[in-house]
Amino acid sequence: MVAGVADAVGYITMGGVFAANMTGNTVLAGIAFAQSGWLDGWRHLVPLAAFFAGAMIARLLLRLTRASTASLSIEAAILAVVGFLPLGPEITVLIVALAMGVQASAITRFAGTAVSTVVITSTMARGADAVLDRLWPGKEREPTGATEHRLLALTWASYLVGAVIGALLVPILPYPLLVPAALLVAVLFIRA
Repeated sequence: MVAGVADAVGYITMGGVFAANMTGNTVLAGIAFAQSGWLDGWRHLVPLAAFFAGAMIARLLLRLTRASTASLSIEAAILAVVGFLPLGPEITVLIVALAMGVQASAITRFAGTAVSTVVITSTMARGADAVLDRLWPGKEREPTGATEHRLLALTWASYLVGAVIGALLVPILPYPLLVPAALLVAVLFIRA
């Protein structure tokens, strides 16, 4: 849900650039380059570097601490503070992309299932694999459990709900990214 909110808020308030959806930014950059929109193309590509840096930070923290708590705390702090900083939309989207990169590497497995919380396309593909394996198990694979199906479906639905919430928050809250920051803090307290 956090990534859905961040993507919707980023896209609406930060000039049509995604904060978590690097595939979308890559496609938009490609379209811009094809139409000779060089500046617009680079504006969509630069967040990839921030996302990548955030993912590296999370990976380093996971190696050092063996828990995602530090990474999620950093992500929550970034999202809570970024709206209060006197920054333009270009820098803001880079900071939020960094936070989404942290999330992408900090949260990769739930109940033994590989889940991406910022790249819904691969989560949907794993969901299709799980459904087919359940309906028609192959000789080399055990049928997946119902928990995996539900988890993957819930991940997609949460992202969609987050995007709806983010789009609804933009016109009514001056700092809409406080909502996903609060969600992360709630997750941290639940996990504690």
